[in-house]
Amino acid sequence: MKHAVPDAGALPAAAPTPVLGLVARMTRDKADTLLLLLAALMVLLPHFAHLPLWTSITATLTLAWRAAITLLGRRLPPLWILLPVSVLAMGGVYLSFRTLLGRDPGVAMLALLLAFKLLEMQARRDLYVVVFLCFFLLLTDFFYSQSIFTALTMMATIVMLLTALVTFQYTGIVPPLKQRLLMAARIFLVAAPLGLLLFVAFPRIQGPLWGLPGDARSGRTGISDTMAPGSLSSLAASDDVAFRVRFLDPRPRQNQLYWRGVVLSNYDGRTWTRSGRPLYRGGLPAGLSIHLRGPGIRHEITMEPSGKRFLFTLEFTEPDLRIPGQRLRSSDELESYVMEPLHERLRYRAKAYPDFSLQGEASPARTAQWRQLPPGFNPRALELAASLRALDDPQAAVRAVLRKFRSEPYRYTLTPPALGRDAVDEFLFASRAGFCEHYASAFVYLMRAAGIPARVVTGYQGGELNPVDGYLIVRQSDAHAWAEVWLGEQGWQRVDPTAAVAPQRVEQSLARAIPAEPPFGLEGLAGLVDLQNDRASWLSWLRFNANAINNSWNQWVLDYNPERQRNFLAELNFALGNWRSALGLALVALLLFAAQRLRAGRGLDPVDAAYQAFCRQMARRGLPRAADEGPRSYAARLLAAALPEDKKAAMKEFLELYGALKYGVPDSGGRTHSVKRLNTLLMQSR
Repeated sequence: MKHAVPDAGALPAAAPTPVLGLVARMTRDKADTLLLLLAALMVLLPHFAHLPLWTSITATLTLAWRAAITLLGRRLPPLWILLPVSVLAMGGVYLSFRTLLGRDPGVAMLALLLAFKLLEMQARRDLYVVVFLCFFLLLTDFFYSQSIFTALTMMATIVMLLTALVTFQYTGIVPPLKQRLLMAARIFLVAAPLGLLLFVAFPRIQGPLWGLPGDARSGRTGISDTMAPGSLSSLAASDDVAFRVRFLDPRPRQNQLYWRGVVLSNYDGRTWTRSGRPLYRGGLPAGLSIHLRGPGIRHEITMEPSGKRFLFTLEFTEPDLRIPGQRLRSSDELESYVMEPLHERLRYRAKAYPDFSLQGEASPARTAQWRQLPPGFNPRALELAASLRALDDPQAAVRAVLRKFRSEPYRYTLTPPALGRDAVDEFLFASRAGFCEHYASAFVYLMRAAGIPARVVTGYQGGELNPVDGYLIVRQSDAHAWAEVWLGEQGWQRVDPTAAVAPQRVEQSLARAIPAEPPFGLEGLAGLVDLQNDRASWLSWLRFNANAINNSWNQWVLDYNPERQRNFLAELNFALGNWRSALGLALVALLLFAAQRLRAGRGLDPVDAAYQAFCRQMARRGLPRAADEGPRSYAARLLAAALPEDKKAAMKEFLELYGALKYGVPDSGGRTHSVKRLNTLLMQSR
């Protein structure tokens, strides 16, 4: 491998810092080893966030031990020390994970193996083993995160590893570190177009690329198919993104953003669960009537992996979704499902109708299943329901319960007190404090006890609009529960009891309904950092831009699935498959070639440029220069040719002057005049 060796006299004369001075005084082996340790540390650092603490400490201490050995010039530890330590470390991995197989124990063993290998570098080939082990361990970062930040840090680490690899190739003078870093960066950039081409054109596989089967099914937070006190309020503390929405039509108002997910119709006195009703393949089941009013709202949802089967759509979306590669089902309670749990990001389009009526022609007998309650629970709630039943008007009963929530001292809080056996009674008449699940559960219980069909619906409400890219971000903290009651000819109607207690939760956001705790418990710091409500601050601006960049990364890179690849290549073929596109590409290629030649010409030494012009000129005369022919030999052959004498004299003088300028003693003062003379002789030689 040939590299340009820098001229030591051209280095800046500034005094080096103490650290750089120490590095400059190091021997070549020490400097190379420290560079390799730095690259290994950059590989290990991202893994410290998910490795057991003892593993991170062991790897760090091992690297520090290796650095001390290098700086002090001590011998590496013998094998009889390393071998027991390695066995103990593998035993620690087994005790931590109770297995040696799988993602986490595998990565932990690789991290420890890399650290211990640095203490066992006896030959040059061991350096390459360490570097390639670093590359392998670096790839495992994608098991844990595929964000753009992870990709950027991995690029920086790759450049550092390439720098270490390039450094090992030098056998003589080593260029400064900055020059080696630039060289490694150029190597990376040269390979980047090939990587981009492979990413775009290589056949995509269905399913997550960076994941192991067992790990892909690890638990994730989100809406479940049951609801008990505390199940949704626990999600309120999570800022994880549940899904993003792009509206193709004007966005509805905030209080219309109800994202329907799971309908809970069974109640055992403590927990609401799904009824387990049959699922249908597309369309609506027989006997379920829906009347839609007004234009629909088209929207595109990008769901994050949830490990669950249900989908979320803006209420009300017709159950006729089409998602390539997915088998869809729907229930008569208007739930949408896929047949396999979602372990990768999923994008789909839907059309919602905020103004609708559902099942208005159903008979009371058919809705009896939504009036059932378990016996022996909540006697005081049953007494209250008896007074509601006396109203003889379902809508009056709904208004009465909402008025009770609004007028009495009910509180909206994420930390309600624990409830006992008669949870509804204790909430309605004692604690009067709860989250959306408490209000929805108590409301549906009262409605059923009053003889009105009712059920609980869980999903998300609201979302935060990112002004940078126009996407609505719905987070786990937007998880919500509301109620549906059947009001005769009006069919099923949505009622949100939480809105009666905390209308700002529905009109604005959870952050408005429940202000965040002040930092460190100091009231004076409250509101100092309020990213949810202070949208004009520079921190919010930074957060929105970071979200937009990450969303673009998700949309264009991580979601480049087989379907998008087929569509993209088809569009590319359509765009380039005509004579105008071909002509444009040919013109661009011609301009790039001309620019490259012009750049090469500008960078050529004027003496060499004149010599190359002379050789081309002689070749046109039928006297080309041989590849191994020097200026003197070439001059002798030209003088022997049948040419005019004045031409021969000019050629002879040209080649003698070229030889003197190229191989003689440099004379910078007369070089400019000699170059002019060279060009004059070139003209006379024509």
